[in-house]
Amino acid sequence: MKINKSLFIILIIAFANSFAQQQDYITITGEKFMNSEVNGEMIRNVYNNVVLTQGNVRITCNHATQYISKNEAELDGNVIVTQDTLIIITSHGYYYGDERKAQSNVGVTLYDKKVTLTADTGVYFFNLDKAIFQNKVKLVDTSSTLNSNLLIYYKQQGKSISIGNVKIVDSNNVIFSDTLVHFRDSRISIADGRVKITSKSNNSIIYGNHLEDYPDIFYTFVTKNPLFIQFDSSYILKRDTVVTGVIKDTLKILQIDTLVIRSLKMEAYRDTINIFKAEDSVRIVRGNFSSKNDFTQYFRSKGKIITYKLNSKAGQPVIWYDNSQLTGDSVAIFLLNNKINKLEVYKNTFILSQNEKYKDRYDQISGNKVIIHFDDNGIRETEVFGGVHSIYYLYDNNEPNGLSKSSSDNAKILFLNKRVDEVKLYSLPISEFYPENKVAGNELAYTLPGYVQYNDRPVKNMLLENYFGK
Repeated sequence: MKINKSLFIILIIAFANSFAQQQDYITITGEKFMNSEVNGEMIRNVYNNVVLTQGNVRITCNHATQYISKNEAELDGNVIVTQDTLIIITSHGYYYGDERKAQSNVGVTLYDKKVTLTADTGVYFFNLDKAIFQNKVKLVDTSSTLNSNLLIYYKQQGKSISIGNVKIVDSNNVIFSDTLVHFRDSRISIADGRVKITSKSNNSIIYGNHLEDYPDIFYTFVTKNPLFIQFDSSYILKRDTVVTGVIKDTLKILQIDTLVIRSLKMEAYRDTINIFKAEDSVRIVRGNFSSKNDFTQYFRSKGKIITYKLNSKAGQPVIWYDNSQLTGDSVAIFLLNNKINKLEVYKNTFILSQNEKYKDRYDQISGNKVIIHFDDNGIRETEVFGGVHSIYYLYDNNEPNGLSKSSSDNAKILFLNKRVDEVKLYSLPISEFYPENKVAGNELAYTLPGYVQYNDRPVKNMLLENYFGK
């Protein structure tokens, strides 16, 4: 019997199409079947040891209602969905054969190798390897735990997009945000909206509107209105204090020092160096210390803060401490036991100190380098090197008594109770005295070159504005 070649090809194509349609159509097996017709639609109920298959998707449950013409099935009781390494578990769900999609609204758990994803409701698209979970979403892997209101998970990419009340916790940080993109393998996180990252290792918090965290290289940066807060504790010694009727020589008092930094961009390197950087319009406040500068590096493990000009058009760093203002091309601040121990100012340095009682009187000193030493009471000693010029107001029993204008190669100023107690000039000193009758009311006539009084000293409430209110 001879078969026409063209007819043979048509039969092969028809068989292939039929096989493909069978592959797209769900099949259900079980121990008991009941068929019915509702509004012209054939419905099959399958009970006990139910198994639904479509391609490489396999679902087991206690009971399934199959809608034959729709190519869909409602699943009930111990529903377990598998595809390769993927496992989805729920108590009740629905499977859409044409869309190759499984859905549950009564609590769902997804397992994917080292990932566990749970939520109140969930949808999984098998053709896209994509899950959308909503309400009380929780994703747990080997390195972090993530919570959110909504999560979109891409299985092949190991990528998740979280929206609403996002919180991700790993061994080093806790990140909060409005939205977050997280990559499982690299652990990279990109957060937007109301962002907050809390460091477990150094008791600090960073706020902002955009954050990128790269744990493998211990690097984080924040842009869009970043704010850094670090909480430190230190002790101060209070002398001649009476405690329960007994006079003590000294009393150790715990105080909490809060470091607040605000800028346009922040970076953190959490490796062995442990560096924090703030760039552009940097403002710093810590206790009675504050600063405005263009660029700040904070070496946390070394207890050292450096500020300097990064942009040639930026102004000099400005430092305020108590009633003193310092400027210079660069400044290094050294911390000891979480307190400022020493401050060094380099090149074009200028110190301006206002008298607490006579507000129009400013002691002034300029030079090439300044080193300021601190103790528990504040500034203890100031050393000035290279081309020193100074103006110091004099007092007799706390009453004004003219001023001294001096110059020398080097100088040392000693302080007592936050006031100048003694000035020592070294190498070719020259001094001039101006009596009080010439000085009173004419204070601005006695200023050194480079005298500038900055009135925009940062305060903590100003830096925290828009985050916690005034």
